[in-house]
Amino acid sequence: MGHDGPMHLTVVDHPLAQAALTVLRDESTEAAGFRAAMNALAIMLIYDATRELSTQDITVTTPLTDTAGVRIDAPPYVIPVLRAGLGMLAGALTHLPDAPTAFVGVARNDDTLIPEPYLNSLPGDLDGRDVLVLDPMLATGGSLAHAAELIGDRNPGKVTAVCVLAAPAGVATLRRTGAVDALVLASIDDHLNDDAFIVPGLGDAGDRLYGLA
Repeated sequence: MGHDGPMHLTVVDHPLAQAALTVLRDESTEAAGFRAAMNALAIMLIYDATRELSTQDITVTTPLTDTAGVRIDAPPYVIPVLRAGLGMLAGALTHLPDAPTAFVGVARNDDTLIPEPYLNSLPGDLDGRDVLVLDPMLATGGSLAHAAELIGDRNPGKVTAVCVLAAPAGVATLRRTGAVDALVLASIDDHLNDDAFIVPGLGDAGDRLYGLA
């Protein structure tokens, strides 16, 4: 696994990010507005999560002269955790249009609250490539830890989880398991309720993205 030290935690408190998060929290926001706000916030979170991307020095010719520049050396794998992670994929690809993409599907059993995997399109070997895992809601941490474990078995580089919201319990799970190297999100909320929903949260992100709430 790429992890070799304490998980680095970043809460993106930029005013634009917090304004988009407020739209997501508002129960009166309908599906189209929810998707737009999720996309806008994902763009900001991915921007922060990619600060340490490796670059290659190149020379570029301006209208006046040659000058030094850079290009992204090897874009990270982008891996949304279905289904809510799909709401962050377009935002990630806005910054990283050449990024290879794979999918992990995990459904929560509402009786046991244990994640149940149903899809895995990861390559057998990530060949040391950095990875961005997209999952809006970090509640218990079970689904994200499961996805990160699958990734960790496939020779990744740095593994960064990008979430919208987290409960303290989910952050603690990722720290305890050492599942990811870094976690980037917009808010750590107060607690989980008895149904393992984040409070104050924003409800069920998947249902709200796809007009089912």
